Amino acid sequence: MNVATTEIHPSAVVHKGAQLGRGVAIGPYCVVGENVVLCDAVTLHSHVTIAGRTTLGAGCTVFPFASIGHPPQDQKYAGETSELIVGANNVIREHVTMNPGTAGGGMVTRVGDNGLFMAGAHVAHDCQVGNHVILANHATLAGHVTLGDYAILGGLSAVQQFARVGRHAMIGGMSGVVDDVIPYGSVVGNRAHLGGLNIVGLKRRGFSRDQIHGLRNAYRMLFAAEGTLQERLEDVAAQFKDHAEVMEIVDFIRAATRSICTPAA
Repeated sequence: MNVATTEIHPSAVVHKGAQLGRGVAIGPYCVVGENVVLCDAVTLHSHVTIAGRTTLGAGCTVFPFASIGHPPQDQKYAGETSELIVGANNVIREHVTMNPGTAGGGMVTRVGDNGLFMAGAHVAHDCQVGNHVILANHATLAGHVTLGDYAILGGLSAVQQFARVGRHAMIGGMSGVVDDVIPYGSVVGNRAHLGGLNIVGLKRRGFSRDQIHGLRNAYRMLFAAEGTLQERLEDVAAQFKDHAEVMEIVDFIRAATRSICTPAA
């Protein structure tokens, strides 16, 4: 611990084995455990607890009463020395919880860079979370969930164990997601169904008119009434083989080992 380049409030408890980068700020009543790594310019506001084998990347900011790196909420967890690795420049708001991995899931929970985790959000054991994600208030990821870059979860939504949510997907508030969500998709509802593409998000992130037009046409083909999903998938793959975003959806569906969200009947 290099205290010469950090600011630690006198009431904070920082284990001597913790590794602190330059410019770290630790506020009142925080607790930082023995195997914690706080990279450069991490800020912990008051009453933050960081435990376990947890790494917070450079520039992360953690707000009061967040609980990061404590043992997984999984009855199969047997005390194995698993990890939680959080990338750079994440904003982790009040009462957020993030848990490390387990032996049954690869031993590591990973969170990418530049995420926003609003108050009460939860990232469970063995999740693999991408970059630039947003979890709104009390959004919840169960164990083993994969969340792609730029995905957004609305408030009070929940994603079931082992589900995949593709890049740029949007989960509506209070939705319960039990099936995989295609990249660029927008889902909503209790036992969420696919409601279309995340057009607003695509426009905000600078996708071109041609890219969005191609995605719309492919979406209509994929979820048309005629034929089986497999037949429609092969038709889309043939017609849009040079359209990177459409082929991302095709590859996502081909890799599925569980059901995917589809439009309501």
